[in-house]
Amino acid sequence: MSEAELVQASAPEAAAAAILNATDSNGTEALNATAKFVASPEGTALAYGSLVFMALLPIFFGALRSVTCSKSKELGENDYDSGFRNASDMPETITSRDAARFPIIASCTLFGLYLFFKVFSQEYINMLLSVYFFGLGVLALSHTMSPLMSRIFPHSFSNKQYQLLFTQGAEESKEEIVNYEFDTKNLVCLVISSLVGVWYLLKKHWIANNVFGLAFALNGVELLHLNNVSTGCILLGGLFVYDVFWVFGTNVMVTVAKSFEAPIKLVFPQDLLERGLDASNFAMLGLGDIVIPGIFIALLLRFDVSLKRNSRTYFYSSFLAYIFGLGLTIFVMHTFKHAQPALLYLVPACIGFPVIVALIRGEFTELFSYEETPPEDTEAKEDDSESEKKDQ
Repeated sequence: MSEAELVQASAPEAAAAAILNATDSNGTEALNATAKFVASPEGTALAYGSLVFMALLPIFFGALRSVTCSKSKELGENDYDSGFRNASDMPETITSRDAARFPIIASCTLFGLYLFFKVFSQEYINMLLSVYFFGLGVLALSHTMSPLMSRIFPHSFSNKQYQLLFTQGAEESKEEIVNYEFDTKNLVCLVISSLVGVWYLLKKHWIANNVFGLAFALNGVELLHLNNVSTGCILLGGLFVYDVFWVFGTNVMVTVAKSFEAPIKLVFPQDLLERGLDASNFAMLGLGDIVIPGIFIALLLRFDVSLKRNSRTYFYSSFLAYIFGLGLTIFVMHTFKHAQPALLYLVPACIGFPVIVALIRGEFTELFSYEETPPEDTEAKEDDSESEKKDQ
């Protein structure tokens, strides 16, 4: 996914899906005492367990792929061997300024969606959103599948290279508008992703929704990089307040989450054992509750790698913290029968566990001094050093 696509996708994710709740196909609360269908304990356990498992997949593999992204970023965005042949495939660095503004942008987006659903027909809005997320989902899933396809296809496979180039002007004034390189394997991924997209567009089946949702989450964790731990704390802290306010302070978050028909949440039916694949009583987890903590966990993995040790202490401690926080969210929601802002429990856990580990190991200063420099800053520093050498 390109930088613009990731930003466009992440805003609705954080705005409409940063909530853990249970809904049926009509958007009514399945945990309400007046619900027509009461899920069995086995079905509820299966649904919650599946949501936790699906949430862990993009965080774990996205974090691993973010390490590769980081190394490719250091080598340069045109490094062919790294697998990142296009600037759109390169990670985007989130600075402290971006992190501070994100809750405000997410709040405006959320409230804007709420007004749209109040004023305009929900059916037509979701129709437009379905088409929009169809395109984003196809690109995200295609990007997710590319490394897998490279391993599946035999070495004897004829993998031809292509280039899509659009220019503007002529001769000296010629300017590139689009310059995208791809190969036969990318085309195969695109075809498979398009088939999944058509399935989702026509049927809105929960499995197709989850395929796209997992692709979005993995792309977000892989390609959105925090530049340091302090920035991560600012982002998570801001969204902690945002999540609590919009869930407990108003009905805006819950209303939008129920009305928004797009693959910005993972769902799993609680009545799967009774009704099979046609089940309709869903528990759901917003992608914002996966991507936001996930990019922080991925940063800690890159910090572990920078220490050049065999252990991945900070990554595993934050990963376990995420499991603990999500499990606590589900427990509270199931106990009090009310939608819960998952970041209320995930943020303290994901920040607290690594900080405690750093204090115990005496690496607190080292943890907070670790910083990833964007490629453009590195190039600027190199240019400055070269100019200083020339002056000398």
